[in-house]
Amino acid sequence: MAKQYKYLDSFIDAQRANGKYSFTTENLHDQLDVSENALKKSLQRLKRQGDIVMIRRGFYVIVPPEYRAKGIIPTSLYINDLMKFLDRDYYVGLLNAAAYHGAAHQQPQNYSIITEGIVLRPIKNDKVSINFYIKKYWNKEDILKKKVETGYINISSPELTALDLVNYYNEVGGFNRVATIVEELKEVMQADRLIETAKQYDEISVVQRLGYVLEYVLEEYSLSDALYTYLESIRYYPTLLRPQKKKPENMITGNKWKIVPNVEIETDI
Repeated sequence: MAKQYKYLDSFIDAQRANGKYSFTTENLHDQLDVSENALKKSLQRLKRQGDIVMIRRGFYVIVPPEYRAKGIIPTSLYINDLMKFLDRDYYVGLLNAAAYHGAAHQQPQNYSIITEGIVLRPIKNDKVSINFYIKKYWNKEDILKKKVETGYINISSPELTALDLVNYYNEVGGFNRVATIVEELKEVMQADRLIETAKQYDEISVVQRLGYVLEYVLEEYSLSDALYTYLESIRYYPTLLRPQKKKPENMITGNKWKIVPNVEIETDI
């Protein structure tokens, strides 16, 4: 058994030498000539020692000594490999993407992944917290490559991040927090790019809400004017600032965005 343990230890050392922080049981079966039972016992030993953590059944991350106190490595170091393992296209979005663009007051507690296909269960335990959000479509040009220690990860552009924050306002802490993040995010947003991103976004009401926030809450006219130029070219209808099940009897908006301001928004800045 000791020899079989060394096989797995050597495999993990080789992964680290190649700049990898993760592996799958399929990798192990392909490269190690050991029985299923021996492999299972070896993995259990390494898990007890804190050398590895199982993220999803069949997918493990390696915890090198410098991360042993935390018990896990940063999600950014293995998320690309995890999504390949799950066979999903993806991008890092919402508060995490905003943080990569320099627009976050504190490190988000959860890691937000936008993906496609059927709904994925969140990954939550005392070490890991990953939320998955499903989208039918996104424009590939709105996805940027972010360099990390293990290679590259996909993140949403500042413009797509802003629209997603409005779309998933409830999940990120409400409109006050959205406005606060967009207040900082606007510094790296480009008007022409925002128009192109808005054209590809699947919900026009989200574009209206972002435009309203930019103009009436943040007084950011360059970006809001760009969005309004796009809206003028299409048909759009009155909508609530904060979606709710029961619409008010009066849907009079009083603004060019056709937004019914059913919630007051204040930034925390």
